[in-house]
Amino acid sequence: MENYYGIAAIAGICVVVLLMGTMKQKTAGISKFILRSIAGTAGICIVNAILESLGISVAAGINPVNVLTIGMLGIGGFGLVYGILLYRFL
Repeated sequence: MENYYGIAAIAGICVVVLLMGTMKQKTAGISKFILRSIAGTAGICIVNAILESLGISVAAGINPVNVLTIGMLGIGGFGLVYGILLYRFL
């Protein structure tokens, strides 16, 4: 019975070490996602202000769906958000 506890402990330690290695690699991806989301939110504010000053009544909202889309896709997601708004505007 004691051998099973030893095997389980070794397996558990191996899993923890593998998870630590995976998390170290994913940290770069998570930080890119957060930076894209922040930059995209600022971009939405700026573009909405520019469109409002030009008298165009199209404005993208800052909501979780838009922030996630821009965070995942980057500039392409930003274009997608405004492309959908342009399509609805027409």
